[in-house]
Amino acid sequence: MKITAPITRIILGCVFVFFGLNFFLQFLHMPPPPSGPAGDFVKALFVSHYLYAVGALQLVGGVLCLAGRFVPLGLTLLGPVIVNILLFHILLNPAGLPLAIVVSVLALIVLWHHRAAFAGLVKSGA
Repeated sequence: MKITAPITRIILGCVFVFFGLNFFLQFLHMPPPPSGPAGDFVKALFVSHYLYAVGALQLVGGVLCLAGRFVPLGLTLLGPVIVNILLFHILLNPAGLPLAIVVSVLALIVLWHHRAAFAGLVKSGA
């Protein structure tokens, strides 16, 4: 785990910095939105500019993970984004589910390594 956790943290950080920057710089060509409810959802996020907030969270969370400082804060910012990515692919667009699962596993590995920072969330208050 000594080697696995830092490598996983760096990979996770790179993924979210890359895709977070893409929201603002658009260096990666985005395919047209899928048809049906998934496309409607993506269009609503785009029209409302909500995707910029998601991109900012991805970018900041990814940078914090890459820097190796404040990793628990980075995981806190990325957690809701990862949950939404998973739910989107489970409920609306299963084609991207394998990559969403890989990112989730990476985040869980990093979270497990930093579990002491989150111990207060699950401690019983007696």
